[in-house]
Amino acid sequence: MRRGDGIVDRIDWLTVALYGLLVLAGLLNIYAAIYDIDNPAPFFSLSHNAGKQMIFIGVAVVLAISILAVDYKVYDTLSYPLWALFVFLLIVVLFVAREVNGAKSWIEFGSFRFQPSEFTKFATALAVAKYISRPNFKIARLKDAAILALLIGVPALLIIVQGDMGTALVFSVFILVLFREGMSPIPLILGVSAAVIFLLALLVQNHFYFWIPVAAISGIAIFFNRKSVKRMVLILAAGILVIGMFESVGYAFENFLKPHQQNRILVLLNPNADPLGAGWNVTQSKIAIGSGGLTGKGYLNGTQTKFDFVPEQSTDFIFCTIGEEQGWLGSMILIVLFMALLLRVTQLAERQKWRFARVYGYSVASILFFHFAINIGMTIGLFPVIGIPLPFFSYGGSSLISFTIMLFILIGLDANRMQMLAH
Repeated sequence: MRRGDGIVDRIDWLTVALYGLLVLAGLLNIYAAIYDIDNPAPFFSLSHNAGKQMIFIGVAVVLAISILAVDYKVYDTLSYPLWALFVFLLIVVLFVAREVNGAKSWIEFGSFRFQPSEFTKFATALAVAKYISRPNFKIARLKDAAILALLIGVPALLIIVQGDMGTALVFSVFILVLFREGMSPIPLILGVSAAVIFLLALLVQNHFYFWIPVAAISGIAIFFNRKSVKRMVLILAAGILVIGMFESVGYAFENFLKPHQQNRILVLLNPNADPLGAGWNVTQSKIAIGSGGLTGKGYLNGTQTKFDFVPEQSTDFIFCTIGEEQGWLGSMILIVLFMALLLRVTQLAERQKWRFARVYGYSVASILFFHFAINIGMTIGLFPVIGIPLPFFSYGGSSLISFTIMLFILIGLDANRMQMLAH
């Protein structure tokens, strides 16, 4: 290896810098979220979340350095074993975890808590990348599609059984990765259409007003395809299927969703439905963000934050802390940082010469985007509260460490991309 061509010279330092800025900003805002004006704790005290987060950051940095020092081929070799290990841990959680907020997600050893579902995300990304990079892989082949469905669906199903629907929904973003690798857009269109039908079924009181446009569109489509009996039958079947799905939403809503999940969706559709119950978090979050104005109230001066109006403010609702104290400008700076990281990760993925690295890179970008969009969206009332953290920013060891591992595996793969030409 020639001088100046070591791993340090090949690391994408822009991505590392963006990561560092987000982690530092997160730490400062975690301290702001727990700050008690009447009894301020020292910043470096381990008695509060900010102090504990510093320990998690230290562990994350050590792991990041270790990942960059490891031979990049190890991730290809360990992809399936890691996936199997975390799937096994997801099963273990069902038997040993105690229920917290309706979910069994944590393995506990004294004061140590570990959430396998967070780590299963990058393990699944590696397994999907491993399978897609097989020489004879064809995404349109039924066998390959079925195996990918198992790699993604098995951990998602186990997480649903745990009661953590929010984390399970993260696995749906792998459809974007499959689309990038040549999958037909039809499953993506069907997924979006199903979500729209679900929301319409909850919003439309008189279902007759839904049947009319569906019947009209189906009738027009049949008229223009009247020369093809096959197409007419398919259009008619599609119309009946849409109406059937619409009519079955009520049953699914009542029988498959837990009461707190139902309430979160109803509050999203009608914020005033339960302002002191299920709608409390979002209402107080929007008040906090709105009260920040253009420039905010100043660091450690947020009243909504200081008086604990917003529950889970250092974790799921961390965004409203920066919104209140740093205002619109601070919020925009944070969003720009996240968008810059997402854009850079996508660029890293696209420039990979090895298909394994490219698929993994797009998996990382998709997972980060889902967390970023949904977390911020739920704090301002655009999405239901599903309890997922803001990457690198929210308090939590499992979250920070798993996202760090996920990102730095990609950075390590990118640093060795010229050596991957043989693949």
